[in-house]
Amino acid sequence: MQAGDRPAHAGTATGAVPETIDRKVVSAGLVGSVVEYYDFGIYGYLATVLSVVFFAEGSDPTTALLATFATFAAAFVLRPLGGLIFGHLGDRFGRSRILAATILAMCAATVLIGILPTYAAIGVGAAFLLVAARCVQGIASGGEVGGAAAYVAEKSPPARRGFLCSTVQLGALSGALLASVVVSIVSSVLTADQLSSWGWRLPFLLSLPLGLVGLWIRFRLDDSVREEELAAEGVASAPVVELFRAHLPGLLRTLGLSTLLFAGYYVVYVYASTHLQRTGGFDARAAFWSTTVTLVVSCLAMPFFGRLSDRVGRKPMLLWAAVAFGVLAVPCFALMNAGSLPLAMLAQVVLGLPESALMGVVFATFAEMFPSRVRYTGIALGFNLASMAVGGTAPLICLWLLRVTGNPLSPAWFLVGAAVVTVATALTLTETRGSVLRTV
Repeated sequence: MQAGDRPAHAGTATGAVPETIDRKVVSAGLVGSVVEYYDFGIYGYLATVLSVVFFAEGSDPTTALLATFATFAAAFVLRPLGGLIFGHLGDRFGRSRILAATILAMCAATVLIGILPTYAAIGVGAAFLLVAARCVQGIASGGEVGGAAAYVAEKSPPARRGFLCSTVQLGALSGALLASVVVSIVSSVLTADQLSSWGWRLPFLLSLPLGLVGLWIRFRLDDSVREEELAAEGVASAPVVELFRAHLPGLLRTLGLSTLLFAGYYVVYVYASTHLQRTGGFDARAAFWSTTVTLVVSCLAMPFFGRLSDRVGRKPMLLWAAVAFGVLAVPCFALMNAGSLPLAMLAQVVLGLPESALMGVVFATFAEMFPSRVRYTGIALGFNLASMAVGGTAPLICLWLLRVTGNPLSPAWFLVGAAVVTVATALTLTETRGSVLRTV
């Protein structure tokens, strides 16, 4: 436990949070992540189709795909801004209302993509509209994850915080899994011409019912920090200023730990589908189903990793996952390029496990780094700075490495570099398993 840890509220202090609230806490954190990562996932999985739909017909396919992934990355540039805006509001006025606003904005932007005109209809304007919608997604998602993590952590007893916080990231993988399943089904049922002419819209439009369910759940939440507690502790008038002045080490650790998490997520769960098609020689359906199997295994494993961190600690779990990533990246990419679908699928599943472990542990770790006055802002800013640097850019970096080096193993070295950063950061951690969340 870190020195100076004090209870955020009575339930957190004693750990006597009734088991009956677990379901409500889980649904509160999980639902937004499902919507966010479903929306981001379908864009990545449909990248090869969108490159034809929204960018110049007849251009070099690699150039068009690079443009599509650059648009993918544009949303991540604005995620830190979303973290600052929604983090400021969430730390000053509470979590629940802000979490409802983020899911509303995310859903609206995704549905908008589903009804956009194409390049064939309005020319280059289609790409501009796509970028605008992605920017709204980026701002909304930047505010989603920090608030969801703070809310679940503050509602969780210390002994179960790792397990319950892992459900926020379980929502992220479940959203990506749902996206992969939807895209796999659509691509299996429709012909290539149908998919590129109108079928690609269906996964985006499905975000509407998902978002409505999420809004219903979020509007029924009570806040995780009560008004009388805010009055007693004092509200930070400028959370980001206080964050940089008093909690910079925590912010830097959040950034460092998130580096591999984002690099791994968008390489293993998003880019790998493209890699299997372009360098592995597999068709789109095989690549989609390989990703789907990987996501299923990772989803099943994640709660186990969260619970394990409640028993053995956050630091050992983070170190194990980061080292495993660094060691396994090159041989797993070699298997992806071996021309055997079972081996390629096995390699993707193996790489998904340390990613699942990182995702299952980090949010409890982040919440234990910051006091409630800046917790939303601290998690959102550090997490989203990493997303901007190595998350949305990961598919673009991998494609660029392939183009420059001609080496199909080059994306693996990107993962190795990210693993070095996260291992170095994890070594600086003080163990916080079972600690009481700080208020100041």
